[in-house]
Amino acid sequence: MTMERSVAEKMGIKAKSKAILFNSDEEAVKNMKLPALDIFDKLETDFNYIHLFVKKQSEFTEHFPNLKNHLNPNGMLWVSWPKGGKLETDLNIKIIIKLGYDFGLVESTSLSINAIWSGLKFTFPKKGKTYNNSYGKLNNTTE
Repeated sequence: MTMERSVAEKMGIKAKSKAILFNSDEEAVKNMKLPALDIFDKLETDFNYIHLFVKKQSEFTEHFPNLKNHLNPNGMLWVSWPKGGKLETDLNIKIIIKLGYDFGLVESTSLSINAIWSGLKFTFPKKGKTYNNSYGKLNNTTE
């Protein structure tokens, strides 16, 4: 008998990771079943796991660049947004991917967090790897 993996396990969140949850949705976070994390409430260090919850493109562009600056080089920045136009969002996966690429991160895993929220994992691009995504282009790949 195999146990169903939690959303947090599918997301690759490791116990004891340095983490920050930004604009988090209580119901979605409960649904993720997070392991024991070292959760901060201020951007005062580099994090292994950052999770940004946004409903509007303006929120994404306001917070994403600053959060990226606090992302550990091997860390992951998850962005969650309401799926299917719920909560009057102006976001969808294509827009999220494009914005992430605009700010120099690349997407990998996408999943459903609960009935309302989707999640998309961003990481730093790997040196020497070419990223071809029809929704986004990396601006400078020389980093």
